[in-house]
Amino acid sequence: MTNLTVVTEFILMGFSTNPNMHILHSVLFLLIYLCALVGNVLIIIITTLDHHLHTPMYFFLKNLSFLDLCLISVTAPKSVANSLINSNSISFLGCISQVFLLLCSASAELLLLTVMSFDRYVAICHPLHYEVIMSRSMCVQTAAVSWLYGGLIAAMHTACTFSLSYCGSNLVYQFFCDIPQLLAISCSENLIREIVPIFINVVLDFCCFMFIIITYVCIFSTVQKIPSREGQSKAYSTCFPHLVVVVLFLSAGFIAYLNPTSGSPSLSNIIISVFYTMMPPALNPMIYSLRNKAMKLALQMLVRGNLTKK
Repeated sequence: MTNLTVVTEFILMGFSTNPNMHILHSVLFLLIYLCALVGNVLIIIITTLDHHLHTPMYFFLKNLSFLDLCLISVTAPKSVANSLINSNSISFLGCISQVFLLLCSASAELLLLTVMSFDRYVAICHPLHYEVIMSRSMCVQTAAVSWLYGGLIAAMHTACTFSLSYCGSNLVYQFFCDIPQLLAISCSENLIREIVPIFINVVLDFCCFMFIIITYVCIFSTVQKIPSREGQSKAYSTCFPHLVVVVLFLSAGFIAYLNPTSGSPSLSNIIISVFYTMMPPALNPMIYSLRNKAMKLALQMLVRGNLTKK
């Protein structure tokens, strides 16, 4: 059996070897990455400069945008660069880094989305206690816990995955180093060291998902009591898109990590991976922030150069 230290690189075989498909893939991924980059950077700048947006909701949105930038920057630039130079290799250390950073960003983002749902629950269902519950220290602590949680989950998975032996093929049928695909090409007979962490992670993610669903059920129940139809419509238009993103993010992740994998090409696995690594960072700025009236006003003032003068 070949020792893990012998492996020096992996070959990412995510897309067709057809040159035309390489061009299409690189252009599409570059456009998605640029959209995510512009949208999230704008949100970070606006929520930092506009003092009117120094509230818990926008504090969490700024953190979400930073996590989105980290999440998509881990995979998209490397994939685009590989397509342009027609090289699919990634070093062993690069693969470890990609796995750790991807899981850290994704896990931290999920917990942050859970915190954000609680923030909306308190704001809508207990508005009189909002400032006391969602204090500045509470916001900072919950954001820090999200980052710490992401780091711990990532460290656990990364250590378990790369403690396995890779003595056969080094072909990863994905456009980035993804744990299910790495497990599929591992020659270790005992995969329990990584299967157990995956199970633990799935249970924790499911708990976050159920918490989000429960908070939104409470939010919708409260919204139903609003006498104004305009008020109800406004609340629903804000909440439903949030739920769509969360469900898309989690369902794609669950399918990717629970679906049986094999060491062979699968277009469905690649598409599913795109939905949880690239689409949320690109869609979140539009759904969570740039549709918001306060954010639109701040963006207009930023363009006119008046934001920093407030």
